[in-house]
Amino acid sequence: MAQNGSNSTVKLLGTWSSPFALRGRVALHLKSVEYEYIEEADVLNSKSDLLLKSNPIHKKIPVLIHGDVSICESLNIVQYVDESWPSKPSILPSDPKDRATARFWAHFVDGKCFESIDAAAGAKDKAGRMAAGGSLMECLAALEEGFQKSSKASDFFGGQNIGYVDIACGAILGPLFVIEAFSAHEAVKPYMPTVAEFVEFAKQKFNV
Repeated sequence: MAQNGSNSTVKLLGTWSSPFALRGRVALHLKSVEYEYIEEADVLNSKSDLLLKSNPIHKKIPVLIHGDVSICESLNIVQYVDESWPSKPSILPSDPKDRATARFWAHFVDGKCFESIDAAAGAKDKAGRMAAGGSLMECLAALEEGFQKSSKASDFFGGQNIGYVDIACGAILGPLFVIEAFSAHEAVKPYMPTVAEFVEFAKQKFNV
């Protein structure tokens, strides 16, 4: 890929199974940014010195290192990439109203949707799983309604091209639900874990 913008070295710390690291990889791919991907192979049990130095507050992946600057949190990374390499395609909408709407749904995914997935995976009994599953279905129904209003009869939230909400939503839900247009996109397919890989990682994370 040809790098646009600054000539500073770009690195992304992540792990193959992380939907949050996937967001960063998709954003960098869309912007044709040359970068070094550094795999944190056993991030559940150990963290590299580089990760601890780059993200001393949360000590989590993903972390984008751009020159001597470290950018943490996946949605923050996607916005940073979009603004630092302003070439097409744009990830966030240019219209202020559309941009605010995109940020709303992205945070909805990270809040309500991910909380429900986390609760379902970590539930200790059937009642807990059913309650979390019901909450997730409500979240998905709200997302579907938002998509119908924002997609303009196209495959993605923003219209014809992958945008901010697609990256936020597809990275979290892609391994669990069939989101064909997102998962099959050339900027996503090389990095998306299979369902089997995702399930195996979830078993390790939740010790089930």
